[in-house]
Amino acid sequence: MRHWQLRFHGVGNASAVELGSAMATIERDGAPWLTIDCGAEGLDRCLADYGTPPAAWFITHTHLDHVGGFERLFVHSYFNTPPASRIRLYVPASVVPLLHQRVADYPNVLAEGGVNFWDAFQLIPVGAAFWHDGQRLEVFPVRHHWPETAYGLRLPGSLVWTGDTRPIPEMLARFGDRDELIAHDCALHGNPSHSGIDDLEREYAPGLLQRCVLYHYASAGDGQALAQRGYRVATPGSIWPLTAPDTGVGGP
Repeated sequence: MRHWQLRFHGVGNASAVELGSAMATIERDGAPWLTIDCGAEGLDRCLADYGTPPAAWFITHTHLDHVGGFERLFVHSYFNTPPASRIRLYVPASVVPLLHQRVADYPNVLAEGGVNFWDAFQLIPVGAAFWHDGQRLEVFPVRHHWPETAYGLRLPGSLVWTGDTRPIPEMLARFGDRDELIAHDCALHGNPSHSGIDDLEREYAPGLLQRCVLYHYASAGDGQALAQRGYRVATPGSIWPLTAPDTGVGGP
């Protein structure tokens, strides 16, 4: 039987450099299976964990603390990976143009010319669902900064990753209904783009909160304060066991 787990490379918000930019990797049998986001500090820790970038990534949105590592990822992929084995990028379709503007639309990505940024990757725009390595994953919109710019990810029966978001009870009622572990954006204090613990306590039932692992907070002290309130809190490098995902075939 396959062994699944979630490894957090970074858990901080954009200002919490010491905690690493918020990103994680779903591992299967101890090996990276799908990495979520590519912040600069998080990428440092990801490379320290694996020695080389994982082969497949999902991008939730394009704020720089989630995509700031792409220049280094490009260099590694282009110069060290055969064209037939380029890093695979799953990106929500409405995020693709934003990602291009943020990280790819620079003249002469190499000084020598002759190279496009996307030559280094296998870019796969995704909609409501996509397949990766025999597993179907689901994508859903979240409430972060502006509509149709940020998305969460579900590995059915195993994991829900909210990405950066305000509370989304209606989404979790649909995309978190199989007892999945829920990795949720949560700081000690919320703001118009991010959840605070008071927001989650107001919007979510206690049973759902018990399934949450909180990340994207402002400091180690804030993480400790969240834990003292009785919540599970991710720390850089922490590993959380996952239930094996559902294997049923369905949907697109």
